[in-house]
Amino acid sequence: MSIFRPGRLRTVLSATAALILICTFYLYWTPPPASTIPSTVFEVPLTERQIAFWKVLRSILDAHAPNCPSPTLQASVSAVHFNATTVDPRPDLIVFGENDLDVLTEAHANYLNDIRTAQKLRPAHSPGTRGIVTTAGGSYLPVFLSSLRMLRRTGSTLPVEVYMKDASEYEKKICDKVLPDMGARCLILSDVVGKDVIQHYQLKVFAVLFSSFEEIVWMDADCFPMDKPEILLNHEPFTSTGLVTWPDFWASSVSPAYYNISQQPMPPMTERQSSETGIFLVSKKTHYLTLLLAAYYNYYGPSHYFRLLSQGAPGEGDKETFLQAATAWVNLSTRWRVQDPSVDKPPRVFFIHANYPKFNPAENVFGYNWETTPTLRPDGTEGRAWTAPEDVLRRFGIDIERAYWEEIKWVSCSPDIEFRTWEGKTGVCEKVESYWNTVFAEPHDDDPKFVDEG
Repeated sequence: MSIFRPGRLRTVLSATAALILICTFYLYWTPPPASTIPSTVFEVPLTERQIAFWKVLRSILDAHAPNCPSPTLQASVSAVHFNATTVDPRPDLIVFGENDLDVLTEAHANYLNDIRTAQKLRPAHSPGTRGIVTTAGGSYLPVFLSSLRMLRRTGSTLPVEVYMKDASEYEKKICDKVLPDMGARCLILSDVVGKDVIQHYQLKVFAVLFSSFEEIVWMDADCFPMDKPEILLNHEPFTSTGLVTWPDFWASSVSPAYYNISQQPMPPMTERQSSETGIFLVSKKTHYLTLLLAAYYNYYGPSHYFRLLSQGAPGEGDKETFLQAATAWVNLSTRWRVQDPSVDKPPRVFFIHANYPKFNPAENVFGYNWETTPTLRPDGTEGRAWTAPEDVLRRFGIDIERAYWEEIKWVSCSPDIEFRTWEGKTGVCEKVESYWNTVFAEPHDDDPKFVDEG
C-alpha cells in the first residue's frame, strides 16, 4: 500500500489526470539544433494587428459589463473528488441581490450577439500556423526554461510564444539570447492592452487570443510533455473538434445560476468533472467565438465569473472559463472513455503538470522544505520528490524525474543564464549538483522501477 504525502500526491497525480483520451509513446530525444525549429512565423509583425483587435474587443467588453454587485458566497465548495455515479445535487451557494440575475443574463446575451456580428473584430493570428503558448515571468521564468528544455527533448519543433504581463517581467538576456536558440520568443501583453488592465489568471486567454498561432497547445510554465505535442494536433479528437481539455480531480462546482445566465441546460453532476487548464489544445479557426466568450468570463472574472464558475472550489480562477464558454456556444459534449482496469490497460501519460512545488531551484524546492515532512530516504539522505503512486510512476516508462532534474541542472549551471529573481542568491548550481549527485547519479534501492506497459 502506497503512503501519500500531500506535496507528492498533487504533483504526481497531476500527471495521471493529464491524459484521459490519448495513449502514446515517449521518445527520449535530446534537444534539436535551433536551426531545425521554424522561425518564419516569428518574422510576421503582430503589434498592429493585436492593437486593432484589442481596440474593438475592449469596446465590446466594456459595453456589456455586468452592472451589478459581485456575487456573495455563503460558503466555499470543498474539495470533492469527481464521482461518475453521484446523486448529490449541484452546489448552490451564491446569493444574488434583486434583479442581479436579470442584469447578468442580459449583459451576457448582448455580448454574445455583438461578438457574433462584429465585422471589425478581426483575429490577430496568421492562418495555418501552429505553436505553443504560455505565460512566464519572475520566478516562473526559470521553471518555464526547464519545461522548454523538456519540450525540445521530445524532438518537438513547434515554435513557442511566452507572454509576460508587462515590461518589468521582460529579461533581456533570457529573451534576446537564450530563448531564440530554442525556438521561443517573449512578448509583452501590456504593449497591447496597457498596464494593469489584466492580471494573474486573466492573462491566459488573452495570451492565446493575441498569439500569432491559429492552432495552439497551451502549456502552463510548469507543464511539459513526454512526447511531441504535434501528435495531438494531428489526430483525433482535436482534428474534428478543435478543442481538447483535460479533467481535474474535482467535481464540477459551476453555480446553477451560471446556466441560467448563459441560457443553457444545467448538466448533471455525473456528466463531467472540473477542468485542468494547465494544458489544453484549441483552434482559433473553429473556436474563435469560444475564446472571445472565455475572454469575457476572464475580463469580469475577479468581479463575477470566477465565483460563478467555481464557488470557491480548489483552483478558483480561469480554469472553468474555456470549457464553459464552449458549451455556451455549441453545447459541446465531452468525449469520455471509461476504463475498466480489469480489461483496459491505462493510457500512457502525455503531460506532466509539476505544479507543486514549483521546480525553481533558487527557491524552496528541495525535499526538506516541502510541507512539514522531509522527503528523505530511510538512511537520512535526500530522496526523490515523485514516489507515489507506484503504478503511475511505472506508466512513465522511463525515469522522467531524473530527466527533468537533468534539465533543471542545465538551467541552473549554464554560465550564460542569469535570472533577475536569482540575483543575490548564491550557490544555486552547487545545490542542484549536490542534490543530483545524492539522488540521481547512482542507482538507489528505493528508486522507482519503470516498466514499459506498451
